[in-house]
Amino acid sequence: MYETWISARNAFFHFSYTKLLKPAYFLMDPEFVHDRMLGVGKFLGRFRLTRWKIRLCFNYRNPKLEQTVLGIKFSNPIGLAAGFDKNAEILDILPDVGFGFAEVGSITGEPCPGNPKKRLWRLPKSKSLIVYYGLKNDGCEAIAKRLTGKHFRIPVGISVAKTNNQACADVDAGIADYAKAFETMEGIGSYITVNISCPNAFGGEPFTDPVKLEKLLARLDQITTDKPVFLKLAADLDHAQIDAILEVAKRHRVHGFVCTNLTKKRDNPKILDKMVTDKGGMSGKVVDASSDEVIRYVYSKVKGTHIVIGCGGVFTAADAYRKIRLGSSLIQLITGMIFEGPQAIGAINQGLVKLLEKDGFRNISEAVGIDN
Repeated sequence: MYETWISARNAFFHFSYTKLLKPAYFLMDPEFVHDRMLGVGKFLGRFRLTRWKIRLCFNYRNPKLEQTVLGIKFSNPIGLAAGFDKNAEILDILPDVGFGFAEVGSITGEPCPGNPKKRLWRLPKSKSLIVYYGLKNDGCEAIAKRLTGKHFRIPVGISVAKTNNQACADVDAGIADYAKAFETMEGIGSYITVNISCPNAFGGEPFTDPVKLEKLLARLDQITTDKPVFLKLAADLDHAQIDAILEVAKRHRVHGFVCTNLTKKRDNPKILDKMVTDKGGMSGKVVDASSDEVIRYVYSKVKGTHIVIGCGGVFTAADAYRKIRLGSSLIQLITGMIFEGPQAIGAINQGLVKLLEKDGFRNISEAVGIDN
């Protein structure tokens, strides 16, 4: 009865979102819609009654989705990726929407206004977004002040990056900025992600270079923490670049990898829309295959020593399951929710249970890396 009710509920909200709400939202500027949704999320998270109603509409639980990863308990493997809740404003409502965890930020050493507008575009036919925010956030000190002492109902990851300005393009200044954000946010949340792959910041992605990454991680190693540390990798890395990063990571306090960030490649055959700008990186279905390949390759190299979090192009349970079977212990998404609606989180989790049962797995952890 429970599963039947959940399926009917999800179908109703999927129809309501994709046929009624999304057509209206997609007539508006995407950043305007994003900001309004953050405002709605903040409001709904303030009150027990509204949280309960959202939970009734969207949440789904099943013990087959529960797992402990690096000592952290997750009720399900589907998390909100960094880049949506940049200032950690809607953490009160995310558990009720159905997320098993969330990653906020990226958070930088100094307040960062981001790149000039316009900085967000939709690619409707491609089921993708072009993102050029440029690490917009309030800075580590303001965000830490707001979150210190706060209780989170799901595991929260803190994504840190260097401030998007000319000063931090200098390697030493960039490392100092990373260290400030890392140290300031260290006491908050369950794990820390070091984002070395933002494609929209001044100076590019210098810390994908192994020599510079060595220097960055050596500095972060000096900051005391008992929390797992992840590196967020770019989608467009080749195997030699990945090998070099993994080799450096082995020598430092790195427990896993988020695979992946946005893609910058404009020759992708999955791009079905006319390209409206040469700025930014792309999320959604455009990055799906690249993400899968990085997951597959990283897991094949680190199997048993590091954890992989899969991110990029997850719209359905089949998308998430494919990434899990390639080696992802956990999954993150943003764009799938924007195109499919908030009920997609519960639908993906319910679909994962059906896929696990079909394949004879008793728990989600048994499926991790089975195809790799």
